[in-house]
Amino acid sequence: MSKITTELLLERAVPRSTRLRKIETLNLSKLQLKTGDLDPRLFSRLRHLQKLDLSDNLLDKFPNSLTLPDLRVLNCNNNKLEDVTALKQFPLLEELTYENNVYLTLNDDYKVMFLLQNLRLLNGKDITKLANHVRRVNSRKLTSKVTAHWEKFFRDQLPEKYTAEQVKSIKKKFLKSVQTNVVYGPSSLSEFTRWRVKMIAEELLACSLGLDLSTDPEPEETMDENEEESTESPREAAEDVDQVVYIYDPLVTVTPSKRKRNHSKPGSGSKRSKTQANTEEEAEDVSAEPLHFLQCHSKGNSREDFKTQLWSCVFEPLLDCGARKDPIVSSSRTVATCGGESVCLIDCETGTVLKKYKVATEEFFSVAWTTLTMVISDSRKKSHNILAAAGRRGIVKLIHVAADFCYGEIKAHKKPIATVCFSPTQETHLFTASYDKRIALWDIGIPDCDYNFKASQLLVLEALSIPLRIALVPTCPDQYLLAGCEGGCFAWNIKLDKEQKSRPFEAIFQFPDEDGGMTTSHRVDGLAFLNDDVVVSKSSKPGCIYLWSWSRSFDTKGKGCQRTLSAVILAELEWSPTDLSYLTLSTCPAKNYVFCGDEKGSVWMYNLSNYTTAWTSPKGKRSDRRIPPTQILKWPELRENGEQLTEVLINNVVSDPTFTYLVVLTSVNITAIWKKS
Repeated sequence: MSKITTELLLERAVPRSTRLRKIETLNLSKLQLKTGDLDPRLFSRLRHLQKLDLSDNLLDKFPNSLTLPDLRVLNCNNNKLEDVTALKQFPLLEELTYENNVYLTLNDDYKVMFLLQNLRLLNGKDITKLANHVRRVNSRKLTSKVTAHWEKFFRDQLPEKYTAEQVKSIKKKFLKSVQTNVVYGPSSLSEFTRWRVKMIAEELLACSLGLDLSTDPEPEETMDENEEESTESPREAAEDVDQVVYIYDPLVTVTPSKRKRNHSKPGSGSKRSKTQANTEEEAEDVSAEPLHFLQCHSKGNSREDFKTQLWSCVFEPLLDCGARKDPIVSSSRTVATCGGESVCLIDCETGTVLKKYKVATEEFFSVAWTTLTMVISDSRKKSHNILAAAGRRGIVKLIHVAADFCYGEIKAHKKPIATVCFSPTQETHLFTASYDKRIALWDIGIPDCDYNFKASQLLVLEALSIPLRIALVPTCPDQYLLAGCEGGCFAWNIKLDKEQKSRPFEAIFQFPDEDGGMTTSHRVDGLAFLNDDVVVSKSSKPGCIYLWSWSRSFDTKGKGCQRTLSAVILAELEWSPTDLSYLTLSTCPAKNYVFCGDEKGSVWMYNLSNYTTAWTSPKGKRSDRRIPPTQILKWPELRENGEQLTEVLINNVVSDPTFTYLVVLTSVNITAIWKKS
C-alpha cells in the first residue's frame, strides 16, 4: 500500500486544506518515499499545486505522468535521483533544487536548463544567463554541426527512391555516427552533448520529410572566450571557479611574442647529421602552444601567493559508461592537480576549474585515480571515478568526484606521504610511499550506497631510504614494484600469495657514476615506464636521464642470489646540468614520449619512436651518444604586477594519454597548460 493517501496530502498541505484541488504548497519531506509511492492518479488531482517539497526521501527517479500543470517550485534535495529528464513534464518550473543526489552530475544541470525553459534558479543559483546560452548558442552550434555532418557524409547515401528499410538503416548509421563525431564544449559535458546531438539529429530527420534537408549548414567553429566562461556549473561556480585567478589578466600577462609556436632546435653548428635533421623535423610536428596559466592553489585564495609548490597531476580515466567514456571522447581533458592545501580538477581545453577541495592543515603531494564499480539502488552497478589525495599529514583522502564528496580517509602513515598510485589490475589496491621509509599496499574497499567502506593494509615494503617515486612493472603489475628512493633504485616482490606481509627489497640497481664506475648510492627522483620494458629514471648524475631495460636488468637475478644488479642501459637523454632535486619526469607510452622540466621553467620533450624498436630486440644495442631533446618549450614572459616572474622551477610535467594536452606544475603556484598544435 502506498505511503501517500488523500488524508496525508491534506494534512501536509501548507496551510492544511480540505480539498486536494485547493492545495498550492505541499511538504512531503522526510517520509522515506520511493518512486513507487508517487501515485500519478492521486497527484493529478493537485491541479493548483505550485510548491512541492520532496527532500530527504529515497526517490531514484520521477514518474513520467504526475500531471502538475502549475508547479513552479520543486525541492528534491537529499534523494537518490539518477535522471532528471522526467522533470520536463513541469514546464512552468522556475525554481529547482536537487543537491546531495550523488548520482547527478554537471551534465544533468545542463539537461534541466535546456528542458525547463522558465527555470531561473537551480540549486539556489541564478542560471538565467547560462541557461540562455545552453538553449540558444549551444543548440545553434550543435544544430549546424549535426546538419553539416548529415550533408557531408549521409545525404548522398540515400537514393532518389528509397524503401522504409533503407531509411531505417541510414537513420541508425547517422545517429551512431553523429554522436561519435560531433564534439562541442568541455569533456565534462560530453554526456549532455551526446544527448543533445541525438535529440537534434532525430528532430532533423523527422522534420525533413523524406530526409531532404533544407537548412544551410554553417561552418564548424570553436567556442570563443565568452562562451567558454558560460560553461560553468551552477552548483560549483560560485564556490570554486571564482577562487581561480586566470594569470593572463589582470595579475599576470603573457608577452604576445612568446605565444608563438616554439620550435627550439637542440642541435648546433652548421653541419647537421641525419639524426639531427630528423630531430628538427620532429620538432615541427610536436609544436605546442600555451593555452592557460592558472593560479588556483593559492593559500587562503590570495592573489599574491606565488610560493605554493605544485607537485602532482594526473588525467582522469575514461569511464566504461556514463559521461566520460563514449566514442566522442578519445581522451579525458580533465586533470587533477595538487599543491598546498588544495586539490583541483581542471578542464584543459577551457581552463575552467571544475572542482576544488581544501584541507586547511594539509599540504598535498600526490593524487591518483581509480574507477570503482559501485552498487547503486536496486542492486544495480555503476562505474565511478574515485580520486585519492595524500600529503604531509600521512592521510589519504578518498573523493567521489561526480558526487563532489570526500567520503572517507585512511590514516596510512605517521609521516608524510610522498606519492600514491593505484594498481592497474586491482581497482581497490592503493600503494602509498612515505617518509617513514615504507611503501604500504592498501585495499580501500568499495563504498556502499551510504558510503560505508572498510580499508585494510595488505602489505608493507621496507626501504632503506625515503621512496620518492613508485612504478608497477607493466608486464607483471601484481608481482613487482619499482621505487626511486633518496638512496637508490629498488625492486620488491609484491605478490600477495606469499605469507610474508612485511618485506625487504629484492634488488637494488646500480648505475654509472661520474667517475666512470658503478654506484647504487644516488637519489632517484624521477621514475616511469616508457613501455612494457623500458624504464626511464633520473638522476644518477646531473644532466642525464637514463633509459634501461627492466627485463634484461632483472633477469640477471635468476643467475644467482645477488641483491645488487647492474641496470642494462639502453640510452642517455641529454638534460639540464642542474643538481636541483625533485624535478620529476613522466612518459606518454602511446606516443613514445618522455617529458621533464628544469630549473629555468623549460620543458624538455623527447620523441623516442625511432629508438624503441631497436631497444626491444633481445640484444638491443645501446645508443652511442646522448639523445638530445626533440623540443624544449621555453617558459613565457609572465609578469606579476608589472614585474617579470622569474626563478620558475618545473616540478612536474604530465601529458594526457594521447598527448593532446601538456600540464606543467611549477614552484610558483602556476599551472600551465599547453596544447599540441
